[in-house]
Amino acid sequence: MQFTDSHCHLDFTEFADNLLPLLTQCLDNNINRIIVPAVNPEHWQRVLSLAQQSNNTQLRNVSKNSSDINSSAIHSAATNSTDISKAQVEIVCCLGIHPWFLILKDNLSPKNLDLAFYQRQLTDIVSHNRENIVAIGECGIDVFKAKKNTPNEQALADNIRLQQDFFDMQLAMAQAHNLPIVVHHCQSHHYILPQLKQHKLAKAGVIHAFSGSYQQAKSYVDLGFKLGIGGTITYPRAKKTINAIKRLPLSSLLLETDAPAMPLLGQQGNINSPLNVVKVFQALTEIRAESAEEIARQIELNVEQLFLC
Repeated sequence: MQFTDSHCHLDFTEFADNLLPLLTQCLDNNINRIIVPAVNPEHWQRVLSLAQQSNNTQLRNVSKNSSDINSSAIHSAATNSTDISKAQVEIVCCLGIHPWFLILKDNLSPKNLDLAFYQRQLTDIVSHNRENIVAIGECGIDVFKAKKNTPNEQALADNIRLQQDFFDMQLAMAQAHNLPIVVHHCQSHHYILPQLKQHKLAKAGVIHAFSGSYQQAKSYVDLGFKLGIGGTITYPRAKKTINAIKRLPLSSLLLETDAPAMPLLGQQGNINSPLNVVKVFQALTEIRAESAEEIARQIELNVEQLFLC
């Protein structure tokens, strides 16, 4: 059996000092592919560099304007002297703007974020690296985080509108480039679903770290989306999500860790690892009726159909 961690922030500093040993361990555990979504402009070149090193190739058509938003310092985690191609784990990447970037203290007001500027920057780097990326994202809407970081109801409403505008921009970009999209959600299904229905992406995408009811899950699946299944299903209290995952078609599921975030049950407080995608798989086999072999085979096929075709 082979595994793909379909959502892992391998470019984060938590992995900078032991990247090659970690990837070697991944290969030893039959994890042969990791998909790395960027979360904000400072990470775009980092994830591209990781993909380049993994494949031992040179990036083509790197955006001439990437220096506008990426200093050389941000490459340190991804472009050190370690030759990660030796690990033989395929790393592929996605480019996007995470909603948390829009909820930072200095960015709470829409006046502090120029949508047109970031649209130009993202369009430029995606256009110059279209063959080096597999999706747009991570992007989406996070109401929970916005509630915790906005001072009043008006500020909250303004920030959610800002998140919607940036999400809409990235949906349009995915549509223009015929790419799937990687969607972040938190207390926001009621905002996200209408926008997905409006854009009707040809390649749809994945609802990262899905948590919710069967009805919510089916609404996404009916639009052609797949659901990212991670550590949530290791928690017995996640009954709604577990019930949904049990009932959905196997063709709609992907495995993920969201490392270094979202630790599994029993690992709270620790840094999550892409190695845990095997444990997520084991938890999934306890939920589903199919054999472990069938689950593994179908989920790898799901990854290839969504990201690599």
